[in-house]
Amino acid sequence: MQKVTGIGGLFFRSQSPSSLASWYETHLGVSQVPDNYDDPGWQQSAGTTVFAPFEQTSDYFGNPDKVWMINFRVDNLTAMVEQLQKSGIEVKVDPQSYPNGRFARLNDPEGNPIELWEPATP
Repeated sequence: MQKVTGIGGLFFRSQSPSSLASWYETHLGVSQVPDNYDDPGWQQSAGTTVFAPFEQTSDYFGNPDKVWMINFRVDNLTAMVEQLQKSGIEVKVDPQSYPNGRFARLNDPEGNPIELWEPATP
């Protein structure tokens, strides 16, 4: 199974935290927070993490009511997109390749925007 490979950390409010945590684990491989201190949390691969505030009026996140978007690094964008689509999740792949890699967009069940990024190989 393809898994996202990194983010520094993200905490956000949810209408149904346990259901949403389960969705991220099932479809993106992000392990849920352990209920004790002995079990490890989600481990990610080392790599670039971008921290970029956007203008309040930006339409980059889609729905203007959403104030954040998470970007997950992936090893194989094509395989990840196919995996998500097989689960009935709509994914929009950017047809353009950029100097820093390839991208795709989707939303979680609560409409939060997610960007998948396959970094360019040097």
